Amino acid sequence: MSVDHRSIAAAPPKGRSLHRFANPGQYQRLASRVMPWLFAFGVIFTAIGVVWGLVFSPADWQQGDIVRIMYVHVPFAWLASAGYFALAVSSFCSLVWRHPLADLAAVEISPVGAAFTAVCLATGSLWGKPTWGAWWVWDARLTSVFVLLLLYCGHIALVRAFDNPVRGYRAGAILALVGVINLPIIKFSVDWWNTLHQPASIGLTGAPTIAPSLLWPLLFTTIGFTLLFAGIVLARLHAAVSENRTRALLLAKASSQMSQEVTP
Repeated sequence: MSVDHRSIAAAPPKGRSLHRFANPGQYQRLASRVMPWLFAFGVIFTAIGVVWGLVFSPADWQQGDIVRIMYVHVPFAWLASAGYFALAVSSFCSLVWRHPLADLAAVEISPVGAAFTAVCLATGSLWGKPTWGAWWVWDARLTSVFVLLLLYCGHIALVRAFDNPVRGYRAGAILALVGVINLPIIKFSVDWWNTLHQPASIGLTGAPTIAPSLLWPLLFTTIGFTLLFAGIVLARLHAAVSENRTRALLLAKASSQMSQEVTP
């Protein structure tokens, strides 16, 4: 993985609260404290939600046991969009403030978001076959989520397509920000077009239309997978910062040795 040593090593501008954790040492200390809790609570919430949903929650009166796929599909669908929003925020910070960790954060979010989006599409296909009678249809929601996967993959490829890492970061950031237009399309596609997907069962303006016996395990798995998503991204970023610092130290050591060899 190519990284820009200057961006990580640069000291954050004084007086800017946004840059408080831009220092790699401060970030490493914060991440080391937070990651164990994210993984621990993520595993606990996920385990409770999955067992509750697969074993103890009732089958749907219409779809039967196949509805249990939603305990994985719905959280992964939410995180596919939420992950891309986090990617866009990191890209915005990179372009506007040249935040030292923003580029690395974007690089590490993309593969995780792409993996969650792929699982979302796979579980949706498994759910769609018995429900709709087809593994795949060019439904507005399915198509827009597939476009989201392509945006993730495009970002992954673009940031690695240049010899100069900074150019790759800038190109990837622009792509990420342009792709944000797809997020409202994903969200409102079931309202704007006639799709096979049902409208959202949980909204901000009304009571949930899903039964509480199905809603509670879904909330547990959503919280659990969200914590795991955050933990994975932090762990990847922690490893990337460590790799970057190690490489910088090795380059400095090699440069020092070369200077000593040429000194008469």
